[in-house]
Amino acid sequence: MGYPRGGTRGGRAPFVVLAALIAMVGMLSSCTKSPTYPDTVSDSSQFADLAAPALTVTGLGEKALKENAIGVQPGAPVTVRAQQGSLTNVKVSSGGREVPGQITDNGSTWTNTAPMAFASRYTLTARATGVGGQSDIQRSFTTSTANNFTMPYLVPRNGEVVGVGQPISVKFDEPITNRKAVQDAIVITTDPPVEGAFYWISPQDLRWRPEKFWKSGTKVTVAVNVFGIDLGDGVYGQKNVKSTFRVGRQMLITADDRTKTVTFERDGKVVRRMPTSMGKPGTPTDRGIYIVGDKHAHLVMDSSTYGVPINSADGYRTPVDYATQMSYSGIYFHSAPWSVWAQGNTNTSHGCLNLSPADALWVMNNTLRGDPVTVKHTQGPMLSGTDGLGDWNIPWERWKKGNA
Repeated sequence: MGYPRGGTRGGRAPFVVLAALIAMVGMLSSCTKSPTYPDTVSDSSQFADLAAPALTVTGLGEKALKENAIGVQPGAPVTVRAQQGSLTNVKVSSGGREVPGQITDNGSTWTNTAPMAFASRYTLTARATGVGGQSDIQRSFTTSTANNFTMPYLVPRNGEVVGVGQPISVKFDEPITNRKAVQDAIVITTDPPVEGAFYWISPQDLRWRPEKFWKSGTKVTVAVNVFGIDLGDGVYGQKNVKSTFRVGRQMLITADDRTKTVTFERDGKVVRRMPTSMGKPGTPTDRGIYIVGDKHAHLVMDSSTYGVPINSADGYRTPVDYATQMSYSGIYFHSAPWSVWAQGNTNTSHGCLNLSPADALWVMNNTLRGDPVTVKHTQGPMLSGTDGLGDWNIPWERWKKGNA
């Protein structure tokens, strides 16, 4: 409804009422944050029709957080929003301990900035002030109790410099049944921006990679915010982990069984070639793209670790030097002084790429975790995309669709 038009000098009446309203709002706003309003104000004759601010409280997935809710996930965000007004005071506490939060969106939104505790009862109070008056809301709720916890392990590690083929790996010590919950809790930021996608190579190992190899110099930050989040069957994330890493120079490695030569190309220039002896008939080296993994100055190669008994015809237990991992299935670059005679002309290994001691040491010292290794023209099958270091053998269209 509008203001009355009667009385003397009626044109001043809305002006006087407007001034009074603004003064009244100023008295009501002495809380923890001063309210904010739009720069433009409509005709004062409309103010009487304005309602007090509307307040809403939501939890995980933007679902309404109801009074006396139970089983609220401690790591999930709690959000308070005000419509037609600004939040001036929001408090979430349990047993005298207050949960920190931040007001954003010009005063219209509050979200907690730290997780809550398990099995605790919380009280939320919020106030908003607007031209139409003041509104308050209160909610009480109880956080859930965990049946079990799982710890995330993140690779690359913080501060690491990696090769252009390195995927992001988040591995858990328990199988994950709610894969989407994990993916929703991970934030990946790249500079420059890069399109990428998630893919699970096992029930415990989640990967993220771009469509093509990383560009050298790319900076990547990964935040795994799973603490207090139900990841399925009552298994909760035990801890949040974070890593910032950088993609180093481009090193592309090619092992060609036709020439029995390994070629190393750094930033577009061939820097080294070396003869090799790969998997012999009966144990050929798999084809495809591998990824450089861990490195060992000394390592015992044991066939039983991938299902071949030591006392079988193809079994072995051999100590080697300068071993650079290429796959989870036991394929390495490594020193093999016993096969120097065959390197460059004959395949004699159980699948590994045998090198001279000097060449194996060079590989260990000059490669990075994540350098891609393309093995071609062997008689072996394609290296599995779920091997653990075979991610690039899964076609992008399949990878992009995901398997959550």
